[in-house]
Amino acid sequence: MNNRVAITGLGSVCGLGQDMNEVWSNAIAGKSGISKLDQIDLGNCPVDFGGEVKDFTISEEIIPEKEAGRYDRFILLALKAAHEAMNDSGLLAENSYDKFRCGAVLGVGMGGFPHIESMMNIFTEKGHRRVSPFFIPAVIPNMTTGLMSINYGLMGLNYTIASACASSNHALSTAFYEIQSGRHDMMISGGAESVFAQLTVNGFNNMKALSKRADEPQKASRPFDIDRNGFVMGEGSGVLILENLEKAKARGAKIYAEVAGVGASSDAHHITAPHPEGAGAINCMNQALELYNISKDAIDYVNAHGTSTPLGDIAETTALKNLFGDHAKKFKVSSTKSMTGHLLGAAGGIESVFCAKALETGIIPPTINLDNQDPRCDLDYTANEAVKADPEYALNNSFGFGSTNSTLIFKAYK
Repeated sequence: MNNRVAITGLGSVCGLGQDMNEVWSNAIAGKSGISKLDQIDLGNCPVDFGGEVKDFTISEEIIPEKEAGRYDRFILLALKAAHEAMNDSGLLAENSYDKFRCGAVLGVGMGGFPHIESMMNIFTEKGHRRVSPFFIPAVIPNMTTGLMSINYGLMGLNYTIASACASSNHALSTAFYEIQSGRHDMMISGGAESVFAQLTVNGFNNMKALSKRADEPQKASRPFDIDRNGFVMGEGSGVLILENLEKAKARGAKIYAEVAGVGASSDAHHITAPHPEGAGAINCMNQALELYNISKDAIDYVNAHGTSTPLGDIAETTALKNLFGDHAKKFKVSSTKSMTGHLLGAAGGIESVFCAKALETGIIPPTINLDNQDPRCDLDYTANEAVKADPEYALNNSFGFGSTNSTLIFKAYK
């Protein structure tokens, strides 16, 4: 079968806000969600800022307060975004689909590191008897989709994908294939991540991956700028409801966009560094184009991986130019990580949400902090201000440690 796949619901929470309207409004306004961290004391670590969700709350309607305290933060972020997306789709009020043809697949890059670190401290200080019996369910990555399946009675596919910063895009690709093939009618998909902990921040910092612009945290994430010096960690969740297009239309659902292409590849190059000429990225994007024979000239907007790292931004730019040729100078590119920070395994989820909103509204979100563009990054990165562009096709890239790549293409629904 070759079913068309629609996006019918969106949910998001990140440093820009705790619901879709707040997140999108702040994104197109070019606001920064980067700030000093409140969750943890990092001591002498020079990096004490990130894309943190301030004053995060989750309602009793989603999960009772007593139960919420048992789970790591990334799970709660995922549940909140999923609840918003389900409500947005109309399926929260009435889901008429066969429960065996509905499922959930999410991307989570690292899982419950803060909870693991906290429980290890309790174990070290107080002994084995103080390790919580809820510890394992609190931290395992697939508890996101497990709880979604339980909450919404979804008895189809239920698992989580971990492929570093490509996790969400790989999860969305899986959800797409399940519906395209006819095995499922509806899928909850996207990603979640929250790994602000002493071990993770110091680990990324010691590998010299993070920006140290602690005096100006809101300006630290600056993709494609000559003064970029590393990425900024973020947290949050972006969740999309995917449905069989014809069945979504039949039930009168609002349709934001269609999933029009997916691709996956490996650089086969290095555990952390991208292929300098973007060989794997080119293969990945080309796969997504070829799935439905989309012309390279049809792409209007690229939500770039754009992490604000010296090597990564150049490699992605090179890949775009090598694949698209002269057309690369014509489409708009932006890195919304300049505002959210890098959500790691959740990056593709929140950025796919942004692609769907760009196609729905005709507004391209900006790359902020692009004050002095690197001459080696010579595309139109939508510097500092959103623009009206009325795109028809949007492409989203996610590349991860371990040489893994994933690309999604979305098409406006008209």
